[in-house]
Amino acid sequence: MDVIADHLFSDADEMRRKLILEKCCEYEHLALEETTDNLLYPDVKETLKKLTEKCCLFIVSNCQSGYIELFMEKADVKKYITDFECFGNTGKSKGENIKLVIARNSLEDVIYVGDTQGDYEATVLAGIPFVFAKYGFGKVDDYNLAINQIKELLNSVC
Repeated sequence: MDVIADHLFSDADEMRRKLILEKCCEYEHLALEETTDNLLYPDVKETLKKLTEKCCLFIVSNCQSGYIELFMEKADVKKYITDFECFGNTGKSKGENIKLVIARNSLEDVIYVGDTQGDYEATVLAGIPFVFAKYGFGKVDDYNLAINQIKELLNSVC
């Protein structure tokens, strides 16, 4: 998140960038608390439920502290997630946080599903395969597997 702030608010000094980022995170958190919108792509909750019958699921994000917990609560998916980590908790990059989750949970057979080049780069740093969610926000240069819908994971992993 600090890299994002550096890029978005490059005219501001470091202290001001940090303050702006803090305020943006507070606003995002409040907006998420108030929303009644469905936050998930089609078939996500059903797919997560089925995946947990075969494997454990984790979340690693570049978000602020508290965001993952609130998101899981609002989307009603907390029961499917074994563990999570984020930049706001550790100050570390997504790749480093993936490595933390792997070590903390003694994981051996791991993949990461994401939709941005940054996600891919994090998996390279963590030394794990990357599954590109083509239905998401970004584009990537390389991946180990691509899916057009989340339910394709049911036939591809675990």
